[in-house]
Amino acid sequence: MEFKFKPIPPEFEIKNKIKQDSYLVNGNLKKWEGDFSPVFSSISSTEDYKPTFLGEIPSLGQKQALEALDSACSAFDNGKGLWPTMRVIDRIKAMENFVREMKEKRELVVKLLMWEIGKNHTDSQKEFDRTVDYIYDTIEAYKQIDRDSAKFQKHSGINAHIRRGPLGVVLCLGPYNYPLNETFCLLIPALIMGNTVIFKPAKHGVLLISPLMEAFKKHFPPGVVNILFGRGRVLATPIMESGKINVLALIGHSSSANSLQEKHPKKNRLRLVLGLEAKNPAIILPDADLNLTIKECINGALSYNGQRCTALKIVYVHKDIKDEFLKKFSNAVDQLKYGNPWEEGVKLTPLPEPNKPNYILDLISDAKEKGASIVNQKGGIQSQNYVYPAVLYPVTKEMKVYKEEQFGPVIPVISFSDLNTPLDDMAESNYGQQVSVFGKETERLGPLIDTLVNLVCRVNINSSCQRGPDIYPFTGRKDSAFSTLSVHDALRSFSIRTFVASKDNNENNEIIKDLLSSNNSNFISTDYIL
Repeated sequence: MEFKFKPIPPEFEIKNKIKQDSYLVNGNLKKWEGDFSPVFSSISSTEDYKPTFLGEIPSLGQKQALEALDSACSAFDNGKGLWPTMRVIDRIKAMENFVREMKEKRELVVKLLMWEIGKNHTDSQKEFDRTVDYIYDTIEAYKQIDRDSAKFQKHSGINAHIRRGPLGVVLCLGPYNYPLNETFCLLIPALIMGNTVIFKPAKHGVLLISPLMEAFKKHFPPGVVNILFGRGRVLATPIMESGKINVLALIGHSSSANSLQEKHPKKNRLRLVLGLEAKNPAIILPDADLNLTIKECINGALSYNGQRCTALKIVYVHKDIKDEFLKKFSNAVDQLKYGNPWEEGVKLTPLPEPNKPNYILDLISDAKEKGASIVNQKGGIQSQNYVYPAVLYPVTKEMKVYKEEQFGPVIPVISFSDLNTPLDDMAESNYGQQVSVFGKETERLGPLIDTLVNLVCRVNINSSCQRGPDIYPFTGRKDSAFSTLSVHDALRSFSIRTFVASKDNNENNEIIKDLLSSNNSNFISTDYIL
């Protein structure tokens, strides 16, 4: 596969390298005078291929990690802090002011998404816009939660005012594949519920946080948002070892989540909000509409080069249509255009991780040694920063590509005659996020669905796996997730039900009336937020 260098359009050039020379702690953008780490893009800006230097970030250490921890703890102040005790409407106003300023940075953030992680222009725009929509939807969902709580209940002679309260200090670690959207799907609900946060951006997709640093500083009280740069293990380990973290919010690999949990000395006090890996299968039944199925499987397996937890990572196709599917599917894969993210019609873009092409080639080599073949003509052809998608068949359980979440452009295919084959494989799998089922006959689909909903958390009928719409639950079984993320569920995940109770007598009732009329308590309130 030859990749011809094309001049970079002026509107997509990175003209000024970004030197992120500060980190956010205790409401200050603190100047860093120590070592820096360079940030490179795997996209070349010269005819002779070489990674493009984009900028640099601070290499912070344990001292700065604990400084951020102290800042977050002080801002929460054992529940006494300004942010956790603030009126709901005031936290909402702070978030609205933040997102208003965030929208002004759209062009630069989109450009950095393309350069840092190789996401095409359309999808980079979608990620930014979807994140903004998510923030507004979260605000509206929080208003509704507060409206539903704006009342007293009475049972067995006890009056109760029940609301949701913050949990404390949150350590937030996002992924590189959606460094804005999925990170903010943790960060935003955690903040708006009254928690304080320590946030470390992903290794790839780190510079795009730089344009937002001032907005975080300006619109949230000191210590509520703390942003660190550097190696995750160096920064997160001492923070977790302190035992002062109340919530670990992480989207990434289960090995990272397990390691960080083990560092916490009081695990029963630690709430987990985790989005982890998956091995989502497609199950193609003999009566499937192949044209639709191929379109959805292409999108599911290769959108953003398959670097999504919701990607289709293994395909089960019924033996009666296996040959036709493989032929049409392979041809469709080979028609996909590879190029830089800003090129018109590009579907396949450079991989951001320098070692990922070699890993993909290793999966392909291992599969071939154990009996699989590359079905499509372009499969496995490598450029400097990419491996063209390989459709592998027949795949067996002994192959790495069967067991591992490839998180890249390689598509293992297995044929079956008995539906118990994919069902048993899914039951044995360490993962249980989603599945896509392609077929029409309801007599077969009905019982299949009834089993699949007990193996995964979302069954997609004649469509690829996906996260959205964000109003729907996003979670998984086994090693795929812990807690639920959606607009509404995330607010619940980052909070706890708490209430004020009083015996129903004249004296107590007068106290409650005075509290309601005097506004001496931000918690006891029946104000209705419009």
